[in-house]
Amino acid sequence: MLLSSRVATTIAAATLAAVAIAIPAFAVTDGALDGEGHPNVGLLLFASEGGIYRCSGTLVTPTVVLTAAHCTTDITGDTIVSFQSFIAGDTATGKDWIPGYDGTNYSTIAASGFNYRPTFTTKGITWYSGTAHTAPNYSNFTDMANWNDYGVIVLDKAVKGITPAKLAPRAYLDALDQSTLNSTLFTAVGYGTEVRQADSGPQNPTPMSYPIVRRYALEPGQKLTPQILQVNGNGNDTRGTGGTCFGDSGGPSFLNGYVVTVTSYGYTSNCRYIDGLQRVDIGIAQDWLKTFGVPTS
Repeated sequence: MLLSSRVATTIAAATLAAVAIAIPAFAVTDGALDGEGHPNVGLLLFASEGGIYRCSGTLVTPTVVLTAAHCTTDITGDTIVSFQSFIAGDTATGKDWIPGYDGTNYSTIAASGFNYRPTFTTKGITWYSGTAHTAPNYSNFTDMANWNDYGVIVLDKAVKGITPAKLAPRAYLDALDQSTLNSTLFTAVGYGTEVRQADSGPQNPTPMSYPIVRRYALEPGQKLTPQILQVNGNGNDTRGTGGTCFGDSGGPSFLNGYVVTVTSYGYTSNCRYIDGLQRVDIGIAQDWLKTFGVPTS
């Protein structure tokens, strides 16, 4: 059984459909290795519904990680977070890097979840444990006007040595008219699957589960709604450098140094089209985040 991923919803035509894919959750397509460019962006790992999933998130206070709501629902045990840029290389088993995995006990971990507190280092990776919280008004991909796909992980121990990211001021994106939006590049960051040619078989661009590394891509704005920022995630677009894919769910997009969105959904299964990003500059999101001590303005 492969490591699964909490998958951002794929939207086809006018139908909203949650797509189950047996690979880690949304990741940057094309783009570039991040290195230490965004040290406050981390990888989330958690158990849910009998599987182990990964998402991305952003440290916004020393003890709060911002992510997507669909990465915080129905969690078994703790969510664990690592801010290391490199997590795992190409691997045949796909599970050797998972904390507590001994080569045989994937199902046991998936059923019981992670229960490490408050921080630990294993297999060369430092993890912080925390508790997931989902926005109370999350519509679970059923209401585009009230999407609210944001959540937080409250860590058991403060992260030291990493400066938290800043949320954009309230209604920050509303200042962009359509022309400005189309010429604005948003920086998406995450640990999702890389889209590249398969190692064998038909040489079509395919989401590949490994390596698990932090990457970033520049995405031009396409459309803005009261809840959603749509961006062009095709690496062939000469205005940008790529987009998000499976595993990048919950990861941030930055504009002028501010976190303006978290990755929510995509339109195609090969991660080569439009990405849907949940705005966190909106009042309903910022009012809820305040209750966890996240600074807003």
